[in-house]
Amino acid sequence: MPELRKDPVTGRWVIIASDRSRRPSDFSRETVTLHGGRFCPFCPGNELKTPPEVLSYRSHGEPNQPGWSVRVVPNKFPALRVEGTLERHGEGMYDKMDGVGAHEVIIESPEHMTTFGGLPEKQIESVFWAFRDRTLDLKRDLRLRYILFFKNHGEPAGASLEHSHSQLIALPVVPKRVLEELEGAKRYYDFKERCVYCDMVRQEAESGSRVVVETEHFLAIAPYAPRFPFETWIIPRRHSSHFETADAPLLENLAWVMRTVIRKQDRVLECPPYNFVMHTAPVHESHMPHYHWHIEVIPKLTKVAGFEWGTGFYLNPTPPEEAARYLRDAGLA
Repeated sequence: MPELRKDPVTGRWVIIASDRSRRPSDFSRETVTLHGGRFCPFCPGNELKTPPEVLSYRSHGEPNQPGWSVRVVPNKFPALRVEGTLERHGEGMYDKMDGVGAHEVIIESPEHMTTFGGLPEKQIESVFWAFRDRTLDLKRDLRLRYILFFKNHGEPAGASLEHSHSQLIALPVVPKRVLEELEGAKRYYDFKERCVYCDMVRQEAESGSRVVVETEHFLAIAPYAPRFPFETWIIPRRHSSHFETADAPLLENLAWVMRTVIRKQDRVLECPPYNFVMHTAPVHESHMPHYHWHIEVIPKLTKVAGFEWGTGFYLNPTPPEEAARYLRDAGLA
């Protein structure tokens, strides 16, 4: 029997179409494979083919030279630009503003033929440190209100280059989907005087049916009302609204959890394309007792079509309890 399930944060409904129940092998998908052999601007020796780096972790060498382990550069074709002033304009009933912001690329490793899930834990930890360091730097710009980190892995998920990288876009507004999360979390907090994500962590840990991985610091779960099959959330056990406040033990453990989740999905779903997105609080807000940063990992297994666009509902053929079981049974990488 199909089920309608409601997300406890945003109030978004999804349909768990159990009559269409899909095992991992049932999905038609493209396996992401690395080919190499083409010129790559992200490889060592090609540093001058990218804009000058804004951050690098390196064992030797000068800026914009080989010797780095993680490198952050402005996107050569940015969605938004740092230069300029934030001018708002009106055109009758319509509103617009200048495209001020930042768009950066985090080159996650000098190794071209290694995926994110194939990186050592310390390397993944360095990527998260780069996220943190860039946030702390960019939040000093009072024009910027929200900083989004995300990764597109594989061409079907939006990646234009195969060399492992993620991206940062700093925005002069708080995105609508983030506002929906913030407002939903605030409603829950005002009613119950508790954080909805903290309650989620407690209930999911006790139930166990949707848990994928758990550690001292994190819980990785298939959410109760997932939009997509095998969608996985990584949530800190300790309440924190801003990712950039994470300390060294937390980032070290996050690297292990992230690597494990990606490798489990690779094993169960045969290296699918995927996106992951960091959900965190707006940078100029103080600590929020109602909001809780987390990461959402979404394999690219289904397509959003007319029903989803027309209703705002999502149609998911795999119950999260089954998805979590498949991922748990895949073992630890």
